[in-house]
Amino acid sequence: MSNLQIKGIDQGLYQELKQLAADENRSVSQQVMFLIRNSLAQGRRGKQGETAAQTLLSLAGSWEDDRPAEEIIQDVKSMRRSSTRLSQGL
Repeated sequence: MSNLQIKGIDQGLYQELKQLAADENRSVSQQVMFLIRNSLAQGRRGKQGETAAQTLLSLAGSWEDDRPAEEIIQDVKSMRRSSTRLSQGL
């Protein structure tokens, strides 16, 4: 496996890269490899790839409900099959 050393990185750019890596639960080295691979693949296929977080958000969707929280909670509780299971504690 080869090593790559990058010299002269601006401190602000490094901090941005470090934050991006933390947001994606990667090390800085893993994030750099991800960005390089993604950039090279994008050049080959001609379109922008999604980050793992973007993919997850697109799959998860969102919940829209105009009811008050208390009403939603009551509705969820009423649909449980065995709500007495934990009544005796853990």
